[in-house]
Amino acid sequence: MPDRWERILLVLFTACWALALAHFAGAISLAGPLPLSLYGLYSTAVASGWLFGNVYARRRKRLPPPLERRVLLLYYLGPPGMLYLLRALAPAADQLAAPLVPLLALGVYTVLFLVPVTITWVPGGRPPEDADREP
Repeated sequence: MPDRWERILLVLFTACWALALAHFAGAISLAGPLPLSLYGLYSTAVASGWLFGNVYARRRKRLPPPLERRVLLLYYLGPPGMLYLLRALAPAADQLAAPLVPLLALGVYTVLFLVPVTITWVPGGRPPEDADREP
């Protein structure tokens, strides 16, 4: 069962996705109140990808496989909603000048998320015993 804070994250990420999708569909206009630079957006993508990748890598060790997949969806697909929402809050001129920025931010997030997830951690910093054997 997911922890209480994971449920809170799920609600937060769902709200971010709902607002961002409503903006990009044209139902509401969020443009203008946050003139975030591209460096700021990509830095946020880097930090959130690294943070949630590390949290997921640590968290998945204690989970059974069916729950592990659901938690992966939470940590991988949830935080990009915040990135899309931040981009939706940028001035309209900035959004029109660089329309692919949200996709690039998702790419940056994905790369930094996958780094800690794919690296296998060895306790004590030593390689496994069979690593010294010749093939």
